[in-house]
Amino acid sequence: MPELNLGALPSPSPVLLFDGECGLCNRVVRWLLRIDQRGQLRFAPLQSEVAQTYLRERGLPTGDFDSLVFAPDWNRPDAFPPQLRTAGALSAMSLVGGGWAFTAKILRLIPAPVRDLVYRLIARSRYRLFGPYRPTPLPNPAWVNRFLS
Repeated sequence: MPELNLGALPSPSPVLLFDGECGLCNRVVRWLLRIDQRGQLRFAPLQSEVAQTYLRERGLPTGDFDSLVFAPDWNRPDAFPPQLRTAGALSAMSLVGGGWAFTAKILRLIPAPVRDLVYRLIARSRYRLFGPYRPTPLPNPAWVNRFLS
């Protein structure tokens, strides 16, 4: 299986794939950008070519935008399998550190099927509750470099 080669990414390179058309998802990404003081986490919309290639190469659904996908190390996808839904969200929270890592640890005490049920309920109604994403400039122009293209 060929590996994606994006060359410029440091290793390890955690990447969060998200629904780029979802208002809630984009708010969460901006929140993660703000709290990730070390700038470790990268992002790509699930609808993007780079994300679609990653999903195909991993045998994951390419049309399921109700889930997020966390790639622990984009440069070594076979060594670190992708994590979906709450497992991926909690891994991203752990990565940014501080109180969020502790919060993720506490939330992991909830069984994954229960966490994922709540996740799916929110995912199902996220457009109705939060609307579609309306593009706006990023508050910090340097954040543009944290998105894969």
